[in-house]
Amino acid sequence: MNITVEKGLSKVPEVTLVFWLIKIAATTLGETGGDMVSMSMHLGYLVGTAIFAVVFLAAVSVQVAASRFHPLVYWVTIVATTTVGTTLADFADRSLGIGYAGGTTLLLALLLLSLFAWYRTMGSVSITTVNTPKVEMFYWITIMFSQTLGTALGDWTADSAGFGYLGGAALFGALLALLAAACYWTRISRTLLFWAAFILTRPLGAVVGDFLDKPVHDGGLALSRYAASATLVVAMALLIMLFPQRAAAGPGH
Repeated sequence: MNITVEKGLSKVPEVTLVFWLIKIAATTLGETGGDMVSMSMHLGYLVGTAIFAVVFLAAVSVQVAASRFHPLVYWVTIVATTTVGTTLADFADRSLGIGYAGGTTLLLALLLLSLFAWYRTMGSVSITTVNTPKVEMFYWITIMFSQTLGTALGDWTADSAGFGYLGGAALFGALLALLAAACYWTRISRTLLFWAAFILTRPLGAVVGDFLDKPVHDGGLALSRYAASATLVVAMALLIMLFPQRAAAGPGH
């Protein structure tokens, strides 16, 4: 595959406040959308995972084949990782009986292994280097593991740890606020802070998504998964259209 990428530019967006707002909306959509297919449509976790895996592979193929950053393609691919991550984590945790703690531990190990392999192979896990097909494959595999981990972690926090959906949202929101403060007021690696924040937005989206569509007696609002998912799609579309995003500057900038 011969792909020429615009010199000095990454294939992923610049990290701004809008980036994080869209990311949180995407992770929440992943939860409501995944539950919509597996639960509301009664297709089950395995069939839902198969459907979203096909969508994920197609989206990644288009993203990698693109010669430059395209916001719509990028965010469709992100949503694909969140939906397949939701159904895959639920399948492992519930259908296979691994449990939330077991699923979280396994996926954390896979995520760290992915980051380690990426670093050892390419010498950096910074998003500014995501401008070749090889680096993109590491990037999307890492994101896939982080999104799946986030689902398991969010469920474990809300259910097994007893925080509930709102308590879980407050916990992950507070952790993200600490990371934001560290970005402004410390010299901690920006790459490390980025990946920590990227990972934590997924369980935040998981508990918020569950809060929206789970039954009232379980602590949710019992909203329609179809309506919640459609609202999140519209919110993402508006953010993408109203706040144009640029590609992250490459290492040479």
